[in-house]
Amino acid sequence: MTAVSVKNLSKTYPTPFPRLKKFFRLPIKPAVEALRDVSFEIAENEIFGLIGRNGAGKTTLTKIIATLVQPTSGTVSVKNYDSVKDEVRVRSLVGLATAEERSFYWRLTAEQNLLFFARLYGMSDAAAQRRIGEIFEQLNLSDLAGRRFSELSTGNKQRLAIARAILPQPPILLLDEPTRSLDPLAAEAMRRLILSLKEVSILLTSHNLSEVEELCHRVAIIRGGEIRAVDSPRNLRRQNKQTQTVKITLSGISESLLRENLSEKLADFKTENQTETVSLIFEREADDDLLGETIALLKNKGAKILDVETAKPTLLDVLESYEAGFGADGFFRCKLK
Repeated sequence: MTAVSVKNLSKTYPTPFPRLKKFFRLPIKPAVEALRDVSFEIAENEIFGLIGRNGAGKTTLTKIIATLVQPTSGTVSVKNYDSVKDEVRVRSLVGLATAEERSFYWRLTAEQNLLFFARLYGMSDAAAQRRIGEIFEQLNLSDLAGRRFSELSTGNKQRLAIARAILPQPPILLLDEPTRSLDPLAAEAMRRLILSLKEVSILLTSHNLSEVEELCHRVAIIRGGEIRAVDSPRNLRRQNKQTQTVKITLSGISESLLRENLSEKLADFKTENQTETVSLIFEREADDDLLGETIALLKNKGAKILDVETAKPTLLDVLESYEAGFGADGFFRCKLK
């Protein structure tokens, strides 16, 4: 089942007051094409990641799904409801938490703010109080319930934005950088909360790519307002050149003997000599036989293998490959290896 469907979505922000600017001979900036022919689907109960540079179109796309911005062309449907024709219904199905939250009332306490929004959602005061208590406990906000919003730190304001998004228990969550400004412990607690949400479909944008890999079932890469790829983190990494950096820590062999025996086996490598051990560092293609053959050779020479470390490709490598492949004109110049 599909929770969110985005088809051929485009958004262009026109130049404001062009005739007035022309009359006063003011510079006229060209229209901004924020999104161009974007299409993808989010399945039921799926955590779907969206990654890209600043200005790539992530926030605009999120706001269109949340009905805060109207598309220029194309359609968005949430639970089979059109975001334009059925915007009131769509809004009731979606919980939105943005990285820069400005809609809270700064003189009200954290609890009063959530109670206000709960009433807008049609919740009774008793139900709202129970739900707010549950959320504050989940997000470790109970001690801050009586603090004014203006007195909260940036990280705690971010947590309160997440609390408001999940308050009515919507089936769709749009989380724009949910761990931004959070300390490491609070960020880990937020990730656990996201993973614990059941029967919820989530669109998550983040610049923390390790977080995206940990949380998301599938990931879309957006650049210049266009979706360049959609797949699981594992498959996206496979599209990229799978080069691993290997570090083998050894004892029972000298650095000179190591170099002498590996000069023909490894085209390029380096060694690091410690007091009682020596380390061998080289690169290999993932899933080739080079690592196993190297270890076998070292053992035959009397070396004792103490440790083997491998640095695997990440989503950052994939994102950099897409960014490096596009020129200033937006055309792709090279293919992923």
